[in-house]
Amino acid sequence: MVEVGILSIATYIPSQFISGQEIAERAGIPPEIVEEKMGIKRKPVPGKEDHTCEMGIRAAKKAIEKAGIDPLEIDLVLYIGEEYKEYPLWTAGIKLQEEVGARNAWAFDVAQRCGTTIMALKVAKNMMMADPSVNTVLLAGGYRNGDFIDYKNKRTRFMYNLSAGGGAILLQKGLNRNVIMETEIITDGSFSEDVVVVAGGTKNPISKDNLHLYQLDVLDPQGMKERLEQKSMANFLKVIRESLRKSGYSEKEIGYVAMLHMKKSAHQYVLKELGLSEKDSIYLEDYGHIGQMDQILSLELAEEAGKLQDGTMVVLVSAGIGYAWGATTIQWGKGTENGRQT
Repeated sequence: MVEVGILSIATYIPSQFISGQEIAERAGIPPEIVEEKMGIKRKPVPGKEDHTCEMGIRAAKKAIEKAGIDPLEIDLVLYIGEEYKEYPLWTAGIKLQEEVGARNAWAFDVAQRCGTTIMALKVAKNMMMADPSVNTVLLAGGYRNGDFIDYKNKRTRFMYNLSAGGGAILLQKGLNRNVIMETEIITDGSFSEDVVVVAGGTKNPISKDNLHLYQLDVLDPQGMKERLEQKSMANFLKVIRESLRKSGYSEKEIGYVAMLHMKKSAHQYVLKELGLSEKDSIYLEDYGHIGQMDQILSLELAEEAGKLQDGTMVVLVSAGIGYAWGATTIQWGKGTENGRQT
C-alpha cells in the first residue's frame, strides 16, 4: 500500500491572551480553580482581524512555506475549521484555496466539532488511496468558539477553556515520512443535543428577543454529566488503543500523545492509564482548547521541544461535542517500511 505522510504542519496563534485570573474574575470563582483544576494559565483570544477562516489561511501559508512546495501542486483542500466563521452558509475551503494560491485544487468543508482534524485525516487518506489524481492535500482552518462562552453560565464551566487559533497540515501520497497510519472514531448520538447554541437555527431563528441565547449552553447538565462519566474516559482510551492495534502497535510503543486540552486531572488520568508520564505529552495550559487545532499545536510544540525523533510512535487524540472520540496513529520521522522503521 502506498503511504501517506505529513509534509508539514503549522499553527497561527493570536497575539492577544486572557489570563486565568481574568477568567476567574469574570466567572466569579477562585483563580486556583481556573488555573489548577481547569488547567488554564492563559488562552489566546481573537483580535479584530482574527476571523475563523482567515486564521486557517495564515496557518496554511506557513505550512506551505515550511514544506517548500508550490501551492499549485495541491490537489485538494479540506477546510477543518469551525462552522462559526466569517459568513453563514459559506464554503470556507474555497476561500482558503484561493487565498493560498491552490488554484489547481478543489475544496470542501468537513466538520465534527473538536474531532474534525482526526476525522479529516481519515477522509483525506482514504480519498488519496482511492483517487489517483489526489496526491497532495491541504487540511486547514480556524477556530474561535470562545466567542460563545458566557462566563456567568455555570452550565458551560467545562468550556471556559475555548480559545482561538488556526492550524494546517499538508499531506502527500508516497511520502515515507511522518506516515499516517490507522484512525479509530466513535460517535454517540445520545449526547447530540446536550450542548447547543440555542438561538440561530431553524428551531429557534435568531431575533432581537433571543439574542441573549446566541451562546453555547447545556440543556441537560446533570444527565450529560452522568452519561459522560460512564462513557467518556473509556471511549477516549478505546479509540487510542484501537488506532494503535489497527496500525500494528500497542500502547507500550507510544512515544508521544498529542492530546486536546481538558482539565488537568483528566489529562493525567489518560497518561497514567497508557503507562506514560507527563514528558510524553504537552499540557496546553498556556493555550486553552483551540478545538480541533489542539492536535496540530501539540505536534508543533513537541517538534520544537525535541520530543519527536525518527521512529517516534505518535497518537493524536480528540473528543468533540456530539459526542465524538477519535485517535490517529502516526509513525513520526523518516525511514519506514510497511509501517515499521527501517
